[in-house]
Amino acid sequence: MRINPDTAKIRDNKKIRHLFYIIPHFFLQNQNIHRIFAERIYGKRIARKSCSENKGDLIMTEMNDRRLPVGIQSFEKIRKEGYLYVDKTDIIWQLANRNKTYNYLSRPRRFGKSILVDTLQAYFEGKKELFEGLKVMKLEKDWTCYPVIRLDMSCGGATPEELNSYLDDAFYKLEQKYEVAVRPEVSLAVRFQNIIETMFQKTGKQAVILIDEYDSPLQHSWKTPQHDACTAIYKSVFAVLKKEDEHERFVFITGITKFTQISLFSVLNNLSNISFDAPYATICGISKQEAAENFIPEIEAMGEENGWTPEETLKQLTAYYDGYHFCHRNMVDIFNPFSLINALADRELRNYWVSSGATSLLPKFVDNMEMKMEYFDHCFIEGDTLETSDVVNGGAELFLYQSGYLTIKGYDDGVYILGFPNFEVRKALYRVVVPALTMKSNSEVVSAQSFLRKMMQDGNAAEAKKALKALIADVPYSNKKMASMDMEERYRLIMSTIFRALGFRVEVERMLATGRIDMIVEVPSFIYVLELKLSNNGGISAAESQIKEKSYTDPFKADKRKVIALAVELDETGKGLIDWKEVDESL
Repeated sequence: MRINPDTAKIRDNKKIRHLFYIIPHFFLQNQNIHRIFAERIYGKRIARKSCSENKGDLIMTEMNDRRLPVGIQSFEKIRKEGYLYVDKTDIIWQLANRNKTYNYLSRPRRFGKSILVDTLQAYFEGKKELFEGLKVMKLEKDWTCYPVIRLDMSCGGATPEELNSYLDDAFYKLEQKYEVAVRPEVSLAVRFQNIIETMFQKTGKQAVILIDEYDSPLQHSWKTPQHDACTAIYKSVFAVLKKEDEHERFVFITGITKFTQISLFSVLNNLSNISFDAPYATICGISKQEAAENFIPEIEAMGEENGWTPEETLKQLTAYYDGYHFCHRNMVDIFNPFSLINALADRELRNYWVSSGATSLLPKFVDNMEMKMEYFDHCFIEGDTLETSDVVNGGAELFLYQSGYLTIKGYDDGVYILGFPNFEVRKALYRVVVPALTMKSNSEVVSAQSFLRKMMQDGNAAEAKKALKALIADVPYSNKKMASMDMEERYRLIMSTIFRALGFRVEVERMLATGRIDMIVEVPSFIYVLELKLSNNGGISAAESQIKEKSYTDPFKADKRKVIALAVELDETGKGLIDWKEVDESL
């Protein structure tokens, strides 16, 4: 597949359209990245000269035999049907054989917890044939088959009736399989106990108990009248785990948020939380190294589709979906696997994780989020709070971390530094808060934002002004949550939030030797430099003079994008944007 001159022009245009999102650091800067990775993937050396000539053919040949596991959570299906699998079985083996019975792992939703649980089930059921060629084959010698109880609590609903119904059905199937005698009117807790004991009696093996997404009914019932009743069911049923420890080989619990008042945490005082342990930092998700080792043909195909080199494609994927850290002692960068796999399958950069419903629980756990976005992007939390606290009492930062909206950025003397992991999450959160901040319906916001984005990307400042006027009209005056802020500060918050929700790079109050720029907004082909002035502080005239006198556009002259300087006048009573004017500094 050769690149003709027309294709080259498209490539150049797409670089301009997208590359401004790229984060400044990346682990691969080798110009021979294709040759090196092709050798790794295809198992043979490829001469430098023939590499570029044969690249397209190699990609197409390889891609025909490769299947991405989009939405598949069955380890057996992945292995039997030839889907790509990132081999983590050495880490899984270590977890299963570390002589700790009770284990808990917290990771964000759509982060690979269910496929991890499924792999553990296959391992403990002794399905050796599914692991042929994987790392665990060098570690496991016995392949003992244990009886397994697996509960997927994401099926447990949000009411006590739904939760009871799910557990009743799950226990009934196990009772049928192991021929457990069931007495009428017996409680769920007693049935659970009888199942564990009968498994041991009939197989001579201790039970393996896998509880996936344990917190789902508790999350969805939180702040509803049903929550206490759901919690009572948990306390009753899962208290059995401690009582039956002599009949349990391994208990593994996954979740997102931590509700310590239920028996999983209050009764199992020897529950080992591996969520922050260095050996398990990469047990879920996909590291950069794993992406390089497993998905180079897909990365190259995505690059071909969008006119990017392999290096550029990896950088784009990194900026959008990478950046998670789960252990301050092992700060390896982790991709969101759901977003990465979908992006490689579609060969597009989209907000996959958010589109799957990731933001639905935010209003339950975070109040007034629209006022705190900049704070959350660089916030602090005590180590004990992050690692051990209950989500109910741990504050918004704890919930946002556990749910995947924040990640570990650093650690200093017992205090974690948290921030947004990547572009996908940042953009999604800003989109969520815009309706609340502007006091408009979601449909009103979406329509105006779509028009604003198009006009700003086209460099049409006059039309962009109309959309922005509609979005912020009366907001600084009417939104009482901003009452403690001065008027210009209110406008900066509203405008920067709107621009960030569009996916633009925004910088507020950049300091120069000559002064301080109020706002910089970067879009693919333009850089907007905004100076804001209230009407009673000189308005457009004062803003224009300051842009010229302070030479605010000088720092961007080396950039290939066109710079548009805007002198912005805002109503001093909070009624909104009055006007703006493009400033020509040459006059």
